Amino acid sequence: MNIAVTDGVVLTPTPFSEGLDVWSRGDGRPGSDTYASSVAAAYVPADTDFGGCLELQKTDTTQKLRYMGQTPILPGVYLRVTARVKAISGNLPSVRIAGWAGTGNDVAVSGVPMQGDAVALSSYGEVVEVSAIVGAGSRAGVDLIWGTGPSYGHFGLDLTGLNGGVVRIDDLQIEDITEVFLRQMLASVDVRDYGALGDGSTDDSAAFEAADAAADGRLIMVPSGTYRLANSVTLEHHVRFEGQLSMPASAILSLTKDFNLPAYSDAFGGDEEIALAKGLQSLLNNADHESFDMGGRRVSMNGPLDVQAAVPNRDTYSQRRVLRNGQLRAEDSGGWGATSVTSTATYSASNQWRLTNVANIANIEVGSLVTGAGVGREIYVKSKNVGAQEITLSQPLSDAVGTQSYTFTRFRYMLDFSGFTKLEKFEVEDVEFQCSELASGLMLPPLGTVNVIRNCVFNRPGHRGITSIGEGCQGLLVDHNQFISAEGGLATQSRQSVAINTNANDVKIRNNRASQFRHFAVISGAQAVISGNHFFQGDETGSGIRSAGIVLCLRACSTTIFGNYIDNCFVEWTNEREPEPDFSGGFGFAGLSITGNVMLCSNVADWFSFIVVKPYGSGHMVNGMNVSGNLFRAVGGTITRVERVDTSFAGLELGAMRRVFMQENTFHNIDLQTENPLQVTHDQNTHAATWVVATGNKLPFGGRARQVQSLVLTSRPRNGANVTAFVTPYTSAEQGSGASDVHVIWPEPVLGDLTLLVRMDT
Repeated sequence: MNIAVTDGVVLTPTPFSEGLDVWSRGDGRPGSDTYASSVAAAYVPADTDFGGCLELQKTDTTQKLRYMGQTPILPGVYLRVTARVKAISGNLPSVRIAGWAGTGNDVAVSGVPMQGDAVALSSYGEVVEVSAIVGAGSRAGVDLIWGTGPSYGHFGLDLTGLNGGVVRIDDLQIEDITEVFLRQMLASVDVRDYGALGDGSTDDSAAFEAADAAADGRLIMVPSGTYRLANSVTLEHHVRFEGQLSMPASAILSLTKDFNLPAYSDAFGGDEEIALAKGLQSLLNNADHESFDMGGRRVSMNGPLDVQAAVPNRDTYSQRRVLRNGQLRAEDSGGWGATSVTSTATYSASNQWRLTNVANIANIEVGSLVTGAGVGREIYVKSKNVGAQEITLSQPLSDAVGTQSYTFTRFRYMLDFSGFTKLEKFEVEDVEFQCSELASGLMLPPLGTVNVIRNCVFNRPGHRGITSIGEGCQGLLVDHNQFISAEGGLATQSRQSVAINTNANDVKIRNNRASQFRHFAVISGAQAVISGNHFFQGDETGSGIRSAGIVLCLRACSTTIFGNYIDNCFVEWTNEREPEPDFSGGFGFAGLSITGNVMLCSNVADWFSFIVVKPYGSGHMVNGMNVSGNLFRAVGGTITRVERVDTSFAGLELGAMRRVFMQENTFHNIDLQTENPLQVTHDQNTHAATWVVATGNKLPFGGRARQVQSLVLTSRPRNGANVTAFVTPYTSAEQGSGASDVHVIWPEPVLGDLTLLVRMDT
């Protein structure tokens, strides 16, 4: 920048050879005395040092010389005024650059410095150069800081000290030196000025940190090149990348003022996979930010992101951190293929969390899905000990004691946290997982509490949406997400994808939407809350098979299922996590509350039911279940009942049922509208001492009529003579071939009408 070049502004005063009538003896304003008629001044045409110059005798205490032309003062422009002077004879004075500041209406501006530093002339004939820089800004090196008040100045010099001396003065020079301050004016520092080479091999870490230390609020510029940072670097100022960085996996880049994916992408030459990994690495190593913002950007991923490998200095982390606001897209690059290993192993009920004597264990990956005889749904390899040939499982097996062959299948997840030992309070928010039928979504760490997945979309996962391989789901919050299956066109029985599985307690799954998975949620812990979700799993098959939407794998589940829209699927309650599944003690199937849900099915076989209890062993009973306030509706036909027992392995002990409440539900196109307690109306049209009152198979789970809570006569009991019989009957429960009838016993044959309230439990 130079206004003499860019704007054609004439800065340098006219030379003395053109006359002394433009050189003032005062402040330079119009009307002041000039040196044109002064006997103390003369033009010397041929000085050996200066050529043409002004010879001046000092006659005043402060001998002023000012150019009467108006030199403009502009914001952002810095001028240097230079004079070359030598003493000829007489007393030796001092010399300094000086000026007068004025506004456009020729009014003096006060309160600004008018003189530069004085330099004493010490010998005759020695050329001394004096200069001063004038400008509006308060910058280092500016001598006359004038601010924005003055619009022009009259510049020259002062001679001070003893009078009588004679000096010669070369033509004054005024030049635009704004470029000297350009670096500060642009508010930026260049890493190259601090030693960075950008040659791709030299370690530029120290140069980057030096530039950051010097920035003092200014922007750090990284010009074109590849800058090798061999060590961790933290930049406390905004940074602009034209070049790119290369760093080892262990080195952390912390951009504290630009902590977002677009900035990290710029830093690594647009490679957003590396940028995401480096951003997460910094997120889990610094206290400057609680979240890493993807800035709405899409990251194309060629393979899984092993988050712990990206943060190699940590395998545990327990402070709240958030990844938010972006999209991950799996690219068809061959990096998503699932791998399977088949090995023999031994299982024992006394060591229910482990497989021992595992063959080929080195090739089995942590996080693999385990399948085999007696292996329940969604059981994974939590950890392994190669030396001991042992695998720790996410859940126990059922009836699998002995040695057999197992298959271990490892799916590939876009975000894989399985490498951590423990990760707590990590949140993923507003992120879309575009799995492209290739990748699975997110694998939780093996241990951790209160991790959160909120407002995310899991779009067409190849196998799984969210997977827990251990207790990293303790207190997990899964809220306001959408799970979109890639298997919508398949018959239900052909699907294999699962939206969510959990193993630990206190899980909250709320306000999500899931379409056409094999299962929406496989829940293995207790105290779960599943509320406000809409999940549907139908297909186009007439009288089609439907799969479980929610699978509860513990009999003592203490789980609440409330306010969901359960569409063409059902709630399945099992004990498939018990190594020895026959009942040997405890509460049985206990603690399930299903309330306020809308449950719909369409075009299904009439044996379909919305609530299925499936004991994996004998002797089990329901001991604490509340099914109330739900709407059950069948479309395109009717179903027999809304609840049933799956007797594939065993039935329920109907004579041991306790605390089952099924009431205040609404039934549409359901043949048997089951209740407990069940109100039964009986009309006895013939005289009999024993009235046989049938419950019509309307007790839950085809249960027994175990007790009568109340008996109300709705007409007078009449004997054979049609005379009112003032007698009191009693009841005998659990009568008939299925123990589902009640006998009302009178002291004599009577007829009449009554209402019973019958329970199938105690």
